[in-house]
Amino acid sequence: MRKSAYIAALLGLAYLLSQAPGTLEQTPEPDSLAEQVTDAYEQQQSDVQVRGQGVVIKLLPDDTQGSRHQKFILRLASGQTLLVAHNIDLAPRIDALRVTDYVGFYGEYEWNNQGGVLHWTHHDPQGRHLDGWLSHNGKIYQ
Repeated sequence: MRKSAYIAALLGLAYLLSQAPGTLEQTPEPDSLAEQVTDAYEQQQSDVQVRGQGVVIKLLPDDTQGSRHQKFILRLASGQTLLVAHNIDLAPRIDALRVTDYVGFYGEYEWNNQGGVLHWTHHDPQGRHLDGWLSHNGKIYQ
């Protein structure tokens, strides 16, 4: 019985790790996740929760007007670009972010003709919106 309990615990741990937010980082993007953003873009949809990853291709200056946002552009596996607007008043800034770094994400997609914007990559202190996150170098920012 001890051996079966140990195996069950390992299988449970493997399952939990596969569900962790940072597990997408630096791994090939599964088609179903890659298609979420692409589908939303092609259908000109907004207010869509998406999860995926991309490579940083450009770092932009922080937006300091109103709520402060760290901004950068990701290139997804599909070739599509995505502007990330990460609220640094509600979540930690990714200070070590560099061009060519992989970033995993879960947030809300807003359509625009340049590929779209990802926001709500943080927790909602009022509990009215799904919590989002970014992952970079094994760390979760939310």
